[in-house]
Amino acid sequence: MFDATLQQRLDARNNNFLLRSQQQIEPNEGMFINLDGKKTLSFSSNNYLGLSQHPAVIKACQNALRKYGVGSGSAYLVCGYTDLHKLLEDKLAEFLNYPRVLLVSSGYMANTGIISTLFSSQDEIYADKQCHASIIDGCLMSRATTKRYPHCNLATLEKHCQRSAPNKLIITEGLFGMDGDVAPLDKIHRIATKNNTLIMVDDAHGIGVLGQRGRGALELYNLGQKEVAILVGTLGKAFGSYGAFVAGSALIIDNLIQQMRPYLYTTALPPMVAAASLASLKIIQEDESRRKNLHALIRYYRKCAHQLGMKTSNSNTPIQPLVLGCPQKTLEISRQLGLKGLYVKAIRPPTVPQSSSRLRITLCAEHTRSHIDFLLESLSHAIKIS
Repeated sequence: MFDATLQQRLDARNNNFLLRSQQQIEPNEGMFINLDGKKTLSFSSNNYLGLSQHPAVIKACQNALRKYGVGSGSAYLVCGYTDLHKLLEDKLAEFLNYPRVLLVSSGYMANTGIISTLFSSQDEIYADKQCHASIIDGCLMSRATTKRYPHCNLATLEKHCQRSAPNKLIITEGLFGMDGDVAPLDKIHRIATKNNTLIMVDDAHGIGVLGQRGRGALELYNLGQKEVAILVGTLGKAFGSYGAFVAGSALIIDNLIQQMRPYLYTTALPPMVAAASLASLKIIQEDESRRKNLHALIRYYRKCAHQLGMKTSNSNTPIQPLVLGCPQKTLEISRQLGLKGLYVKAIRPPTVPQSSSRLRITLCAEHTRSHIDFLLESLSHAIKIS
C-alpha cells in the first residue's frame, strides 16, 4: 500500500510535467559546465560574482585544509568552533554594521531555526507570499499566527500589522530569489515603526551583489540594525562558498546560541569553508569591478531583450526570470536551449506559484556580452518553435 501511494505521487507529478530530476554536471571553465559530456554555457548558477573558482578563495581553502583537515569534527558548541569561524563572524558583523553575527550550517537551517526559536504561539508573523520555503517552514514550526500577504502588497501588510500580539514580526526577502525584484524595505520599515513590529530580512541573494559596497538590499535603502532587527544571509551565492549566517543584536544572537536547535544539533561548517568565505568577503569589500561588471551585464541583457521584443521582469538584478506559465512549454524551451549548448533551468510549482512556471535566467560577473547575445538569440528561436 505504501509503495503504491508513493508511486501515485510520482505519477501525478509526471503527468503534470512537475517531476524533478537530478542532472550531473562537472565544472569546465568560467561559466561553462560539462553536461552529458557536452560543454554547456550555464545561466542557472547563483555564483553571481564568480568567486567559487577565484584563485584567492581556492588558495585560502587549501591552506585551511592542510591545517585543519576536511571536517570540523563536531557541533559548534562541542569542539567544532575554530578561530576561523570566530574571525568570519566578526568580519561579517563589521561588514554589515551589525553588533553580532552567528554562522549557521545552511540557509534553510538559519531561517527555520531563527523563527522557531525567537517566536511562539502567542506571537504573530506577517510573511511575503514569495518568501523562501524555509521561512514558511520556520513559521509553521514556531506555531505563531502567520499571515502571508500578497507579494510586496503594502496595504495588506499594514492591515496585518495593526493587529495586537505580544510580539509581531514582518518577514521578507531582500532580493527575491525567483522574481529578482527588491522588497520596498523603506516603506516596510515605516509600516513596522508605526505598528511596533519587528522586521526580519532574508537577503541571501542580495548580499555581495546589491549596493555600492555590496551590503545588499539594506544598503540600497540606508537601513541597518536599528531598522531591521534580524538579517539573514548565505555564503553559497555571491560568496561562492557554503553556509549561512544571521546578523542581529547581542541579545538575539545569545538566545540563538542557547536555544536554536539547527545550530545546537548539527556539525559546524568545515574550517576550510570558513577560510574560503573570509577570502570571498575580502574580495567583495576590496574589488568593486566584479559587481560593476555584473550590473553592466544586467543592463545589457535587458536592453537587448527589449530590442528583441522579449518579455522581461521588473528586475534590475542578476535574476532575470522569463515567466512562461505552462510547465510543459517551460520544459520544452529549456530542452531546446540545451540542444544549443545552454543550461537554463526550468522552475515549476511548487517552487513558484501555479501558472508561473519560468526559466530562471541568472547572470554572473564572468559572463560576457557574447554569452548574452548567444543566449538571447537561442532563446528567441526556441520560443518561436515551441
